[in-house]
Amino acid sequence: MHLYKSFYDSEIGLMEITATDKGIRTVEFIQDKTPNGFISNFHINDCIQQLDEYFKGQREVFSVKLDWHGTDFQKRVWNYLLTIPFGKTVAYMDIALALADEKSVRAVGIANGKNNIAIIVPCHRVIGSDGDLTGYAYGIWRKDWLLKHEKSYAGVEHQMELF
Repeated sequence: MHLYKSFYDSEIGLMEITATDKGIRTVEFIQDKTPNGFISNFHINDCIQQLDEYFKGQREVFSVKLDWHGTDFQKRVWNYLLTIPFGKTVAYMDIALALADEKSVRAVGIANGKNNIAIIVPCHRVIGSDGDLTGYAYGIWRKDWLLKHEKSYAGVEHQMELF
């Protein structure tokens, strides 16, 4: 398996994108301001184009092919994240209930935190039941920025929508 890598300089920081021949493996914010090791492929080029459209407010849904790795439970949570509409938010408990296990709310939070395909798998759209912007691996300020960005393009009045 060959791993490809490139970078995207977004409005909220530099992102490293990795992919295999099957699809996108990671999209993560990084601190290094001097990236190296550019070896791109179709999936990365497509991802960069779609991220660019997202940041310009021209894309609400991503269609890149994913090659993610995790446990079965993590994949169930990540697949659920893909169903959260642009400009909307849900609580961790909502996901636990949707997965038919109210007691898994903590595990949902842990799985959400292990998502390493930022923005495309929109873990930033998950908030606390009280509306707080709890936890985001890349900083609460980025989560806040992303939610405000989406709200401005979606014209959403109320972010929280509970089931």
